[in-house]
Amino acid sequence: MFKALSNPHRLRIYRELAGCVTSTLSKSSEEFQNCQSSFAERLGLAPSTVSHHFKELREAGLVHTKREARNVLFWVDREAAQKLSHLLNG
Repeated sequence: MFKALSNPHRLRIYRELAGCVTSTLSKSSEEFQNCQSSFAERLGLAPSTVSHHFKELREAGLVHTKREARNVLFWVDREAAQKLSHLLNG
């Protein structure tokens, strides 16, 4: 997980996503799905760059992705977010 988050763009992407669920971890993760293209626009990054970083985050078990037609939906893995929070906050 830490290797995936060592890249500044991936850390920024993950922090943005994790901010959506920090106070609402009891709800279903699927409620926090975001479209990759709109996320790229919001962060000012190319969609291909965001796609690459999401692949790395997904392979590290930090996020989940699902393709729907032309869109890719993604959301933070709740258990991974809780584990990271516990590790970082002691």
